[in-house]
Amino acid sequence: RDPPPTLQLDSCPIPGRDGETMLCGTLEVLEDRNARAGRRIPLRIAVLPATGEPEAPDPIVLLAGGPGQAATTFAPFVADSPLRRHRDVLLVDQRGTGGSNPLQCELPGDGDNLQGYLSGPFPPAEAFRSCRQQLAAKADLRHYSSVAAAHDLDQVRAALGYREINVMGGSYGTRAALVYMREYPERVRTAVLNGVAPIAFENPLFHARGAQRALDAIFAECRADDACRRAFGDPAEDFRAVVEQLRRQPAKVTISHPESGAPVTLELDEATFYEGLRVFMYGTGGTRRVPLILDRAAGGHYEPLLEAALGSTRAIQEILHWGMLLSVTCAEDVDRISEEEIARETAGTFLGDRRIRAQQAACRGWPRSCLPTYWAEPVAVGVPTLILSGTLDPVTPPEWGEKAARHLPNSLHLVVPGAHGVGGDCIDGVVARFLERGAVEGLDAGCTEAMELPPFVLSEDEPEDA
Repeated sequence: RDPPPTLQLDSCPIPGRDGETMLCGTLEVLEDRNARAGRRIPLRIAVLPATGEPEAPDPIVLLAGGPGQAATTFAPFVADSPLRRHRDVLLVDQRGTGGSNPLQCELPGDGDNLQGYLSGPFPPAEAFRSCRQQLAAKADLRHYSSVAAAHDLDQVRAALGYREINVMGGSYGTRAALVYMREYPERVRTAVLNGVAPIAFENPLFHARGAQRALDAIFAECRADDACRRAFGDPAEDFRAVVEQLRRQPAKVTISHPESGAPVTLELDEATFYEGLRVFMYGTGGTRRVPLILDRAAGGHYEPLLEAALGSTRAIQEILHWGMLLSVTCAEDVDRISEEEIARETAGTFLGDRRIRAQQAACRGWPRSCLPTYWAEPVAVGVPTLILSGTLDPVTPPEWGEKAARHLPNSLHLVVPGAHGVGGDCIDGVVARFLERGAVEGLDAGCTEAMELPPFVLSEDEPEDA
C-alpha cells in the first residue's frame, strides 16, 4: 500500500452478527470543500478485512443507492460475501447519510400512522419545508453533492493508505461511482455498475417510462406463459379494472399491522396504487407476483396489493436520508428537467407526471449545490467496467447501461433476466472473475445465458421470494 495510512481504525461489532467484528473509524472533512476553514463533518467508515490469502492491496468500495442510503448498513450482508475472499470491503457513509452528518427529515408515516406512508408518489412538500429549517442548524445544504462525496471518498482512500480501489455501486451508487471515476480515474482499478443511473438520468424524469416498460413486459410474459395465462387471463385487463375502481372511489382496506398484527384499516387511492406498484416491481420476486395481486384486486380483494404497496414504500422511506436525497437530486437532476421532456417521457404511462411534479414541489426553496461546468457531459474514462442490467428493471432499464457503455471503451454490458439490481451465484462468479482479471477482455460470462426468471406466483400460498 502506498502512501502509508494516516487514519486509525478500531475494532467494532458488525450489527446483527453475534461476536463478529469489523474495523471502524471517523474522518473529519470540511463541509465546504472549497474553503480552508469552517464547519467540519464526520465521515463514518467501516472496513471488513479480507478473509483469505492472498490479500489484494486494492479494496472493494460499495457505494450506496437512493440517493440517501448509508453504506455502512451493508456490513451485515457483506460479512459472508465472497467479495471479501481476497479484498477488504470499504464502506463509507456518504455525507448526509448514516454517521456522516445525516440529513434526515421527519416525514408522514410511522408505526402509529401507516397511512402516512401512502401519501402519494413522493413525500409532501410541506414536510420538506419544515425539514429544511431544522437541518439549517447542522448543515449547509449546498454542500451535499455527488462531486463533494467523490472528493470525500478519495480523502478516505488516501487516509487508509490504498493506492487504488475497485468501485461497486447499484442504482444511485452507479452515479456516485461514475462521478468518482471521472474525478479520479487513475485511482480506480475496476468498476462494477449494477442498474445504471448515469449523469443523463435526470431523476425522476424517466421513472414513468421505465415503470410502464416493465409492466408491459410482465403483462406480455404472462400472456405468453401457459400457467399464468390460465390462472389470470390478461393481467392488463385486471390493471384497467383496478384503475377504474379506484378512480370511482378509493378503497378502504383492512390488513394486519406489520408489527403488532392488529387489524388496521387504510385507504388505497389511484396515485398510491401506481407508486406502490412501481416500487414493488424493483425486486425480481415482486415482478413474479404482479399478475396475482392485480387479479385479486380486480375481484375486490385489495389486501395483497395494499400490503405490497405499503411494504415497498415503507422500506424505501425508512432507509433513505431524505434531506440528502433532495440536496443531490434538486441540483443534479430536477433543475435540468424541461417541460418538453416531461410531456414526452410521461405520455401514455400509468404514472404520468405525478412523481415529477411532487419532487419539483419538494425542491422549491431547497438550497442548491453549484455544479461543475462539465456536469452534464457523459463520463468517458478508460477504467475497466462491468455493467449489469436487468431485463425488467422498472427504474434503470438496460438502455441506460447501454448509454453509459458507449462512453466507457473498456466496458462490458451484460443484460440478464431480473429487475432492479441483478444478482445470484452466476453474477457473483462473473464479478469475482472480473475483479481477479481486472479487465473485461476474455471475461467468462457464459453462465448468464442460462439465467431465467423464476415462474410467476400463481397463488397466495406460494412463498414471498418465489
